[in-house]
Amino acid sequence: MPQSSYPPAQQSLPPAGDGGFVDFPPVEVVDEPSVAGPILDEPILAEPVVEANEAAAAIAVPEAGVLVAEEIVESVEIVPAVHPLLQLVRFIGSGVEWLIGGVSILLGLALLAPLPVLQLLSLGYLLEVSGRIARTGKFSAGFVGYRKAARVGTTVLGTFILLLPLRLVARIANDAAILQPGGGQARAWYAALWILAGAMTLHLISAYWRGGRLRHFFLPANPLRIFRRWRKGGAYAEARDAVWNFAVGLRLPYYFWLGARGFVGGLAWLIVPVSLLAFAGKGPFTGGGGVLMGLLGAGLLALVVLYLPFVQTRFAAENRFRALFEIGGVRQVFRRAPVAFWIALFFTLLFALPLYLLKIELVPRDAAGLPSLMFVAFILPARFLAGWACGRGMKRQQPRLWLFRWLSRFAMLPVAGFYVFFVFFTQYTSWHGLWSLYEQHAFLLPVPFLGM
Repeated sequence: MPQSSYPPAQQSLPPAGDGGFVDFPPVEVVDEPSVAGPILDEPILAEPVVEANEAAAAIAVPEAGVLVAEEIVESVEIVPAVHPLLQLVRFIGSGVEWLIGGVSILLGLALLAPLPVLQLLSLGYLLEVSGRIARTGKFSAGFVGYRKAARVGTTVLGTFILLLPLRLVARIANDAAILQPGGGQARAWYAALWILAGAMTLHLISAYWRGGRLRHFFLPANPLRIFRRWRKGGAYAEARDAVWNFAVGLRLPYYFWLGARGFVGGLAWLIVPVSLLAFAGKGPFTGGGGVLMGLLGAGLLALVVLYLPFVQTRFAAENRFRALFEIGGVRQVFRRAPVAFWIALFFTLLFALPLYLLKIELVPRDAAGLPSLMFVAFILPARFLAGWACGRGMKRQQPRLWLFRWLSRFAMLPVAGFYVFFVFFTQYTSWHGLWSLYEQHAFLLPVPFLGM
């Protein structure tokens, strides 16, 4: 390759007052093709580096009297320590907020569960809980949306508490109007009611605008701060965007679509064995054929309940509809956590049994939310356990000892058999008869969906 001669660099940085030009000697290139364009022999204009040069000289020259270590220490921002009492208050407040979020989740699922179509949101949320635990292997991942639910819960609770004095004054004003129509006391109480209503409305708006936390409803707002915020402009747009982002963050379409697919997949697993079990010995299916049909349905249903909680969990974890029918994948995960699978199946089926007792009497539509709360409270821990079992199996690399695998298999069979035996006789105690056999609350909707 042709050689290029470069003269030694003898130029130093220019002084501050020469305009910032650096004159390099011309570079001689011998038969060297250039791919970046022609080389210009014009002086290169350097950016002003006066402050950088002065700082570098001050650091490099000891005579400048600049102590670098002291500058570094002075530039570090010292964060004041938080008082332990304040830390305790924050910890308690965070715990209370988390508890409010949990209660809000249960109440929200219980309110959605008996509503047609919208009840798929509750099923989707339950599947998402087990799916997240399976993906991460952590129980804490199953507390989905607790902080968002806490914001809704504190808003509703704070509004309800603040409206109690208003309701009391309204009742007193009505009583005064009844005792003395048009009297002075009635007019005074109604005037107090309007004044209190106006003040309460402004306070509620300020509490909502500040974030809707519980303390915002009981601590008065700073009027000067609110005035400055409104004077700055954009307060309405900020509040509107915050509400919109909160609503989008709920991911309701995602939960609905997840619940719809989980319901269809679970029903595909259950439709054949439950139909065989329900219609055995009835109508044309009597005699020995009906008995064989019932035994076949019971055996298939016992086999289905061994797999269905875990294929639904894998479906939610991977968000693939085909995962609902991949038995081989569940068997591989089971080999790595057989005892956890047995524990999850035992409690899943155990928590489903009391729900059939709640269907002995028909619940009025107006009170459907009360038993729905019990249904959700039993099914939610079962979803946690199913996700935990799958998470342990997906996390491990090697199968467990063969003894634990086979003992767990044999222990799961009587659990599934007792569940099928119990469910078969619930058709004679449930309000909807044999059709209630299709309401498999451990795998489908958490509440009865017939007759709602």
